[in-house]
Amino acid sequence: MCGIFGIVTKDEQPLGPILIEAAKRLTYRGYDSVGAATISGSKIDLRKDVGKVDEVAAKYNFAEMTGSRGITQLRWATFGEPSQVNAQPHLDSDGDLVGAHNGNVVNNVELRQQFIAEGLTVRSQNDGESCVHAVERYLNKGYDFIDAIRLAYGDLQGDYAFVIGRINDDKLYAFKKGSGLVAGIGEGFTCVSSDLPSILPLTRRIVRLNDGEIVILWADRLEVRSVKDGSILTREPETVTESMDAVQKGGYPHFMLKEIHEQSQVGRELLHMLESSPEVETVLEKARTARHLYFIGCGTSYHACLAGAVYFAQIAGRAVIPVIAPQFMPQYAPAVNHEDVGVFVSQSGETKDVLNALEAAEKRGMTCFGLANVIGSTLTKAAVCTLPLCCGYEISVPATKTFTNQVLTFLYLAYRLAGRDPAALAAVPELMDAALEMTAPQVEALAPSINEWNDLYCLGYGATYPMALEGALKLKEITYAHCEGMLSTEFKHGPLSAVTQGYPILFAVPSTDVPLIVSGINEVTCRGARAIAIGEDDPRLRANASEVIVIPHASPEISALLTVLPLQLLSYHMSVLRGYDPDFPRNLSKTLTVD
Repeated sequence: MCGIFGIVTKDEQPLGPILIEAAKRLTYRGYDSVGAATISGSKIDLRKDVGKVDEVAAKYNFAEMTGSRGITQLRWATFGEPSQVNAQPHLDSDGDLVGAHNGNVVNNVELRQQFIAEGLTVRSQNDGESCVHAVERYLNKGYDFIDAIRLAYGDLQGDYAFVIGRINDDKLYAFKKGSGLVAGIGEGFTCVSSDLPSILPLTRRIVRLNDGEIVILWADRLEVRSVKDGSILTREPETVTESMDAVQKGGYPHFMLKEIHEQSQVGRELLHMLESSPEVETVLEKARTARHLYFIGCGTSYHACLAGAVYFAQIAGRAVIPVIAPQFMPQYAPAVNHEDVGVFVSQSGETKDVLNALEAAEKRGMTCFGLANVIGSTLTKAAVCTLPLCCGYEISVPATKTFTNQVLTFLYLAYRLAGRDPAALAAVPELMDAALEMTAPQVEALAPSINEWNDLYCLGYGATYPMALEGALKLKEITYAHCEGMLSTEFKHGPLSAVTQGYPILFAVPSTDVPLIVSGINEVTCRGARAIAIGEDDPRLRANASEVIVIPHASPEISALLTVLPLQLLSYHMSVLRGYDPDFPRNLSKTLTVD
């Protein structure tokens, strides 16, 4: 998710220590490289590399860097592998400008080609450099800095925030479109950052920026302007009183809850990325002609693979074999060849079971693609190409936003494979927010009574079956209760014997199969079970279920995805009620690198 920080001071001074501390306070966002730049008169001092803040700062002696303006950046790789040249900040062609960004500029590839054709010096594959050149190209044409930014803003597609400065100037400039940006005002300085933690130890007087706004920072003041027409906007500073811990968590008590509520934003960024990714067509071309198509993952990622297989069949009419990675080797690997295609899915890109399956598939000549959140990970290097999940750092061990972005990627690919316009998926982020707003009070009220049970079931059908599996996994992971996810129609084949009076059974309801779910509901309620349906408002559900948690109306495939959100919330609230930390459940790790 990256992090940026910039500061303007009245006099030249050692800025290195300030930049180091600001970078450290943004490390919770996740990163693979770090860099810093200071501007002193006509000189820019730029130092950067792959690695952690302390080691890179020590290696390049950040502490000695001086100037009246400084920028630091932590990079989470999307465009360009983690490397020194792709690390930020970046210079313009002549070394007169320096800038860094947070987010994704999704038309980066096209912009780089334009800049090269225009004779600009492009040194990296990174979209942060494209932000610098986007401003440079208009300065070269004679525009003043504000107009150059306004025009660059129109060229840069995606979600990002960007800070830039130039030699022989006394200002920094920053602007935002989709990603966070906040400015601070202190005694003898101003600063700007992608997030509050890097600012609050310096000042509590802040100005929040909105999309389509530019902030100009002098040492003693700042000014907000509109990108649309360059007009000055009045914005009074506010005083922040929250603790640093609360700020890092965005005001939420736990990172898991914060990340549940981030799903709409990262989903929006993912869709923008997929729309401009050349790798998407590469994957689709192979998928169209493959003899067999496999989706391979473990745990949460396997559940996403299962959802993807349902979407591909229902939307594109393409059969897919979803398989848990370790089972791929004995069950499928001996029979695959160069005509087959696999998509290997891993949040971290380091899941050993998935890497083992990929190695076995490659030995048999299968074309292997990746779907991962960490660019530069082993999976992304081993696969032919990888689609990034664009989730930034997911701190809480239970996957939430990485799961929904995995599912959303498969849904997008299914639309494209079917020839359907994926623009319809632009509604997903807004529907996610609406689903969370609608279901949060219902789930919080429900949780205490469900929490009394240490054994329950979560059932689904079709596209909601993977959501039921994922909901059950979340409950197991952080409440330590046993919750079994199952196909609803399978429940009568044995588990029905477990039902007792008041026994809680959760149903993730597909909007196209309500009668089938109603049948399952009545199978358990007539035996005393408490049936809790999660789905769109439907009189048939209200007439038959014990309770209905209502989600917004949407197309069937989107509606299915929305059912997982209240299940995430339920697991969170039950964990907290039990006195457990949902962010760090016992015995579990975010990255599993063992067989």
